[in-house]
Amino acid sequence: MRTSKRTQILEAATRVVEREGVKSVTFDSVAAEAGLTKGGLLYHFASREDLVQAIHQHLADQWEADLAAAAGKPAADATPTERLTAYTRVATQSATRAELLFMLEGSTTAAHAASWEAVMERWAPPLPTGAGGPAALDQFIARLAADGLWLYESLTTERLSPELRRAVAERIADTLTRGES
Repeated sequence: MRTSKRTQILEAATRVVEREGVKSVTFDSVAAEAGLTKGGLLYHFASREDLVQAIHQHLADQWEADLAAAAGKPAADATPTERLTAYTRVATQSATRAELLFMLEGSTTAAHAASWEAVMERWAPPLPTGAGGPAALDQFIARLAADGLWLYESLTTERLSPELRRAVAERIADTLTRGES
């Protein structure tokens, strides 16, 4: 299937961010990366803000697609444990600088954060309250562990071997199903 121009632009913008950071997203830099004219970008995005908002949504949509693939079903059809297991597996599979930078940048603007928060609401457990008990705490610790590994790989040049990453993901997932047996 052919990639749409809009998707091509968003993927090009993501590559620019990966190399140079969010501030480097300009019509000129993205057009050059996408192999399009500035006018071609303006056809799809009226302003830089529209482009940045679309990148947030594009990355959040990719993240949600990865979560659904890991669960084998959409969030609405998955149990809380299946959702969190998918979350931990996806978080421990890959980390990109662009995702990290956009999540950080998004946390300062409500409109940008909305795309990310919508995915989190569907896939990650809520913060535990005193009434949640040990199982809720274990789920939250599993989420923190997965997020920590994702952050570690986003911020360092050191990469875990696929075998070690898989072992860590499975250990985290095991903590989620321990109380269900």
